[in-house]
Formats: sequence, C-alpha cells, structure tokens
Amino acid sequence: MITTLVLTEPLFQEIEQTARLPVETAGVLLAGIARAPNGDIRLLGRGMRWVPQEAYLAREGDHLAIASQGYVPALAEAERIGAIPIWFHTHPGAIGHPTPSIADRKVDREIADLFRLRSGSELYVTLIASPRDNGIAFTGEVHWEDGGKVAIDRVWRVGDKWQLINSFNSEAPQIPAIFDRSVRAFGPDIQQTLGQLRVGIVGCGGTGSAVAEQLVRMGVRHLTLVDADTLTESNITRVYGSTPSTVGKPKTAVLQSHLTAISPELQSHAVAAMVTLENTARELIPCDVVFGCTDDNAGRLVLSRLSTFLATPVIDLGVLLGGDGALASINGRVTTLAPGGACLVCRDRIDLARAQTELRTPEERVRLENEGYAPVLGGVEPAVVSFTSGIASAAINELLERLIGFGPSPRPTEVLFRWHEREISTNNAKPRPGHYCDPESQKIGKGESNPFLEQAWPGA
Repeated sequence: MITTLVLTEPLFQEIEQTARLPVETAGVLLAGIARAPNGDIRLLGRGMRWVPQEAYLAREGDHLAIASQGYVPALAEAERIGAIPIWFHTHPGAIGHPTPSIADRKVDREIADLFRLRSGSELYVTLIASPRDNGIAFTGEVHWEDGGKVAIDRVWRVGDKWQLINSFNSEAPQIPAIFDRSVRAFGPDIQQTLGQLRVGIVGCGGTGSAVAEQLVRMGVRHLTLVDADTLTESNITRVYGSTPSTVGKPKTAVLQSHLTAISPELQSHAVAAMVTLENTARELIPCDVVFGCTDDNAGRLVLSRLSTFLATPVIDLGVLLGGDGALASINGRVTTLAPGGACLVCRDRIDLARAQTELRTPEERVRLENEGYAPVLGGVEPAVVSFTSGIASAAINELLERLIGFGPSPRPTEVLFRWHEREISTNNAKPRPGHYCDPESQKIGKGESNPFLEQAWPGA
C-alpha cells in the first residue's frame, strides 16, 4: 500500500516558502482523499490555513506552542467542505530533520481526538517539512482511530512542474546499468522518478501501445493498462506487440505480455473494461499521471473530470487523418491537463452529444439514432503507425519536460501538429469561469464524492 500526498503548484510553493522561515510555523492543510481498489491512499491538497500570529504562545527556531483558536476554525471548515485536516508544521534549517520530536508526539496525542471530532474525519494526519535546495524534505503519518498508522510515502507536486519527493530517509532505489544512456541525458534523480511513477494508459491501440513501450524502455515500472477491446486484424499494422497470432485476444493482455518481455520486473495491472464504467475509472486512482489514448468522447470526458477531482495530470492525445484513400491532412494533438488549466470540455475537445451516445449500450445507440435523438457515430477512421507513433513520442516528451524542465516556462498545455503543413503551434487555455476545472469552483482535489467524479455512471 502506497500513501501519496498530492500538492498543486500554489500549495507546494506556500509550504516550500514557509519551510524556509527561521522559526517553526504551523497550519492545517485541508485535503481530499481517494482510496484506490488496491488499498493505496491519495491525499489531495485543497488549501492551507496558517495559524495566525496572535495564536502562537511561543515560536522559536526549534519549538512552538499554539492556542487552540489557531487551528479550530480550520477544523470547522474541513467538516463543512468534507475535507481531511492535516496538522502541518516546519522544522527550519537547510539541514533540518523533518522527523517527529518527543514534543511533537505529545502534541499529536493531545490534539488527535479534537481534530477527528471537530472535522468529522476518521483520520488524524500529520506532516512535517524542512527546506531543501530542490524543494522540501518531509515526513508524514496517517493515524486511524484504532491506533493503526501508515507513513505518507511520497509527495507528488503537480502544476507547471511535476516533482516526486520520497519521504525523508527513505532508501533510494538502485538504477540498473541498462539506463546509463538515459542517466547521462537527465541525471539519476529523474531516472529514479520514472522508476517510481504510477502511470495509467487508457486505450491500448496504436497510440497507447506506443506510449507504453516507450515508457517501459525509459524505466517506468508501474503501469495500469485500460482497454475493453480485443485485437483485430487491422490493428496489427500499428499496435506494438501484436502479431497475427494475437488477433482476438484482449488488447490489454497482448500489450501486458509484450511489455513484460521487455521488462520482466514490470508491475502492470490490466483492466479489460471501458473507462466509462465507475469501477474501471476507480482503477486509475493510484496513478500519478494518466495518458489518454482513447478515441471516444465519453472516455475523454471521464479523464477530464478525473484530472480535476483527483488532481491527477492527464496527457490526452489524438491523431486525425483527412482524406479517403488520398491523404490530404495529418493532424495531431497533445493536451496536458493539470490543476489550474482548462479541461477538455473548456477546450472544446469533447463532443458532448457524442459522449452521451457513447455511454449507452449498442442497442440503445441504434434506437436513438433511428429516432433522431442521438448523433450517428463515425465509422472506422484511417490510421498509420508512423503518425500514431509520432504523437505518442510527443506525449512522452511532455511528461519529460515537466519532470526535467528543459524548456521555457510557463510550459504550453497543448501542442497541435499539422504535419501536412509542417506546422506546430502551442497554447495555454484557461478554464471557463465557474466550470469544474476552474479553481474558484473548489473541485480541484475534492477526491471521493457521491457519485464518483460527480458524474452519472451507466448502470448506477
């Protein structure tokens, strides 16, 4: 079981800057929560409520004392918005140790029940941070009412930059020699991050299989593969790992077998079901980043909402070829969804009418189309392996750019390719006011909700 704290860029910067103060500082981090089917926990930062200066009874470089009015209002807010309050404080100094002291443990025993009672949460969660040149060092714990506890294993920073930080004093994994050339390109820290990232791939066809193979060859070792389809004869021309003997098998199984042959130590989870089903969508909760390689509008709608409610970056990609037997246009798109940016709906990248039709059973689709109540879904689109592979590589580059930071900042959130015109353009679209992806809507990092992702699910 892995416990991850997800911090949006504004929250991370608040904590990082506060950790650099010469005196201990405290506050309550309000967080959503998402529990994955595999037992993983993701705590999703929503807002920081700092203890006001007048509530400090003592505040030095190595200790502090706080009156209860310094944090009780934040507990009431947590109850009102359905958040978990995380008791946070700093241990200052560039060589400070963010580990609980005897005094910290005493405070935890004194306030844990109050935090649970006033917030309505079953959990008492702590977080300690110290400054470092590249961000912060931290420890954290999740305490249950029965006395059990688990550590917060990692912090996942998402925004213009993405950064994975393991808890203080955790053992760094050894980098296999096969990645020597990659380490020479971007250093050991990035290589270690790639090995620890949890990555989801929705759609295991031409683009999804190309994304998956590149990720595994770069060192990603934790994958969730989602696709409901079986391999057809026409898929062989562009699906990596496919052969004539694999026709008729689930795409997820074909790809999983292929990737495991490349990397026997790969930990992969294959889900042969549509992402438009709630149970399938929940399988993506443990993921740090998701690649959207599906060609249906309904699936993109789910991923668009997931990127907001779970504060999970989604890299959505697609290729559209124009012409019937005579190629006239070659268009590709890579859209990166992260907290604070526009979702796919705000970008008009989803046909909502088609999405509603795709959510229905095949029989319902035909009936509604015949009655004129639903748009007729398109037929089989042309596809060529060089173009699907090219857009997959562009999507991988967006992941690397946000981990490494080799390009200018702020980074574009969408790249558009018009290969037939040898033209590339970028943009940074903003959310529509009041939409769920708008930070003012307070949906970012909301986590668990009823219904999940605040959307209707087939069969619910």
